[in-house]
Amino acid sequence: MEDIEICHCNGIMKSEIVKAIKEKGLKTVEEVQDETEAGTVCGGCIPDIEDILSEING
Repeated sequence: MEDIEICHCNGIMKSEIVKAIKEKGLKTVEEVQDETEAGTVCGGCIPDIEDILSEING
């Protein structure tokens, strides 16, 4: 998997989001925001976070 920056405002990489989702069993964008701070500034990456959640959780 290519690691890409998902949240440009906070510099959060895809690998960090994936790790948090898998380790903590995150199910919602809000949980990912609380855990990683991704998507908490401008919100532009929220669709990407939703895509990652559905990739992992099905």
